[in-house]
Amino acid sequence: MNCFDLHSHSSASDGSLPPQQLVARAIEQGVDVLALTDHDGTEGIEQALLAANDTKLTLIVGVEISVTWQNQTVHIIGLNIDHHNVDLQAGLGEIREFRRERAVNIAEKLEKVGIMGAYEGASQYASDVMLGRVHFAQFLVAAGYAKNMGDVFKRFMVKNKPGYVTGQWASLEQAVNWITASGGQAVIAHPARYKMTSSKLKRLIDDFKIYGGTGMEVVSGRQHPEEIKTLAKLANQYELLASRGSDFHSPDNQWIELGRLPELPTSVTPIWHHW
Repeated sequence: MNCFDLHSHSSASDGSLPPQQLVARAIEQGVDVLALTDHDGTEGIEQALLAANDTKLTLIVGVEISVTWQNQTVHIIGLNIDHHNVDLQAGLGEIREFRRERAVNIAEKLEKVGIMGAYEGASQYASDVMLGRVHFAQFLVAAGYAKNMGDVFKRFMVKNKPGYVTGQWASLEQAVNWITASGGQAVIAHPARYKMTSSKLKRLIDDFKIYGGTGMEVVSGRQHPEEIKTLAKLANQYELLASRGSDFHSPDNQWIELGRLPELPTSVTPIWHHW
């Protein structure tokens, strides 16, 4: 059985490893098929493809798109996309511009509570194309404003806290259309993490399918076995293909490691079934 890990991040978004090192670590961890799915950008893909060339690892070209659906942020993964597709890149460019504006607003709000230079400080940890909340968190920890990343998000980055900025990402329809227009398959990332009611999650899946989505992560990092069973039933009920991905960001998080995941239940059809 090949080991598939179809959700990972590099330093091109908010991961800690450059694409080449991510590929090397995946090989060390026994991954046979890895998808690089950086947030709202594909800048790490070419380096990852070069690193995977002439190795036993198959690299799947992917992306993870931020979506606002019914006033909630969800993430949609694209697998086997053409990362040169003009429509896809135009859409990702719009999201990255929103990310830049949000970062400016976060820094302004932090300045109001006496934390100066947050934009410049966070930029030291970010790539050239993506500055996100994780990078502000890294700055706040390094500057002594918080004990760790969890402390940052609890005290600064949630609603009614100094660094919280709301906003509008891509629509669900836009994200799925960009992925399918580029020849890829759209997958709902880590559905259990959204803490939706059962009825709301089913409405999300209904809309997702209407727009042309084909898959759902049934197994993802730090997931309870009962959640896997529930998601497997939903995948079958809605005739969605099942995906498996760690959502790896950093070796420092020992609980979410490349390839270290339960197998998909035998009752579902893997998304790689027809690859």
